[in-house]
Order: sequence, then structure tokens, then C-alpha cells
Amino acid sequence: MRHFAITLAAAIGLAGGAQAQTWDMPTPYGDTTFHTINIRDFAKDVSGATDGKLEVAVHSAGSLFPHSEIKNAVRSGQVPIGEFFLSTLANEDLAFGVDSQPFLATSYEQAAKLWAAQKPVITELLAKQGLMPLFSVPWPAQGLYTNGEIKTVDDLAGLRFRAYNPALEEFAMMAKAAPVQVEASDIAQAFTTGQVQAMITSPSTGANSKAWDFVDTYTKIDAWLPKNIVVVNKRAFDRLSADEQSAVMAAAAKAETRGWEMSKKEAADKIAAMQENGMHIVDPSPELEAGLQKIGDEMLVKWKEKALPDAMSVLQAYQAN
Repeated sequence: MRHFAITLAAAIGLAGGAQAQTWDMPTPYGDTTFHTINIRDFAKDVSGATDGKLEVAVHSAGSLFPHSEIKNAVRSGQVPIGEFFLSTLANEDLAFGVDSQPFLATSYEQAAKLWAAQKPVITELLAKQGLMPLFSVPWPAQGLYTNGEIKTVDDLAGLRFRAYNPALEEFAMMAKAAPVQVEASDIAQAFTTGQVQAMITSPSTGANSKAWDFVDTYTKIDAWLPKNIVVVNKRAFDRLSADEQSAVMAAAAKAETRGWEMSKKEAADKIAAMQENGMHIVDPSPELEAGLQKIGDEMLVKWKEKALPDAMSVLQAYQAN
């Protein structure tokens, strides 16, 4: 019944028309996550700019579709718009996952350069699926969560390691850890039950999951800044009036700028929150840093061997700047 109602609403949206319409928007993360807060502001901006003729109803925390189904739900027209973690599409084309290559882009400045190189390529790839990117926002740089300090890569061997995309699965295996797929909403339970023992994720996800309840150490390895992306079904977008299309694009541009600034603030605030709740915040030892960089370098070599021309063009454009 739920999917019938969604499909009917989507069909009405795809049919267009002058009457007011509501776009259901599934997102994978909870309401306290800065990405979701930013998206709710995007929805308000769209509503305000269109005088309520286009409303975006945000369904957070995977409440409408599981994270893994959101992209295809937008592609099939079950919903006209949605958000997902960009590098989950790396199995389709490595161009989607270049931002999750360890130690390739480790600062916001580098991440912005990488997005500038990546955006035109993934825009073309998504267009082949009837999708159009609206905006993309990075998570803060990824850190390492463990019980006890990890001083060398060898200390990771044998640990059950949370993985959220193909690159992190490969990373875990190269560190001789055991990757386990766990969504952000299930992190606390996974640690509590022993399903996982360590993870690399952002300060946002760590603090929102109350990581201090199940680990005691955060190591600031600044591994990469992966992005979420918001995409729209191109047919649904094309059915909007010219003024509505302009309103959506203006709100999207505003959301991207705002989201990057929110991410920067989030990094500092959430690390402080973890420290206030008793976690040890440490810098990586030179030995750990060198070991992680070696894994990153080896992964990039393998990535290049598998990359199609589209993906290679992203890397080449980024490294040329």
C-alpha cells in the first residue's frame, strides 16, 4: 500500500500541471544530522520561492525507502527526488567513488577541487539513468573509532570493521580487518552486540551515534571527505514550470554552499562533543600515518587499474589542479 501511494503521487508529479504538488523526498540519515537539517532548509526555500506551488516533503532516516533503494526509487519515478551517499554507486562506475579513496582529498579545499573535477562526469553518468544532480555536500573528514589507541596498522588486524562502501571494504581487508556492512542508524546496536569493533566515519556520525557509549578513542586520521548527493528525476524536473525549475536550482545552489559551511562547523563541534563525553581525541602516530598512507597508495594503484576512462578523467582533472 505504501509503494502504491508513493507511485501514484509520483505519477501525479511526473504528469505536471499548474496545481500545487508535493515531492516526497527520502533521505537516509536522521533529523539531527546536518545533511538532513540542510535538506529541510532546501525544502523551505523551494516552497517559499514557488509560493507553495512545489512542496518537498522530507522523509528522513530511511523511513520511506532504505538507503540502498533511494537512487533506484528516484530513477524509476517512485519518488521525484532523493538523497544518498554518493560512493555507494562506485560499483556502477568508479567515478562515483573517487571521493572515498583514502588520503586522496583530506581537506575541504581539496574536497572542493575534487568535486569540481567529479561533477561534470557524474552528471553525464546520472543523465544516462534519467537523473540529474542538484547538490552535493561532504561529510567531515573521516576518523578512526576504537577501544584503545591504535598505534600501527597491525593493531587493526582481526577487528570486525564497519564498512559503508566498496572502498572501505577494500581498506579494511588490506588492513587485515574483517569488513561488516552496517548502516549509520544501526551503528550503536552493531557495537553493542559485537557485530563490529571499530569503524572509520565522520565526527558527525560518531557523535550522533553516541560513540562514547561503545568506544573510547577517536584518532584524527582525516582519511577522506565523502559526499552525499541529492538527485532529481529528470522527467519530474522537466515537468516543472520554468519559474519552478529556477527556484529548485537556486535553492540547490544555496543548499550546497550552506551545506559545505555546515560541514566545516560540524567537524569542530562534534569532535568537541565526543571529548566532552569522555572520549580520547588523539592524533595518529607517525607509524600509523605511514601505514595508512601506504594502504591508500596501494588502493589508488588498484583503482587506476580498474577505472574506466570517465573515472580516470576525474582523477586526472583533480591532480592537474
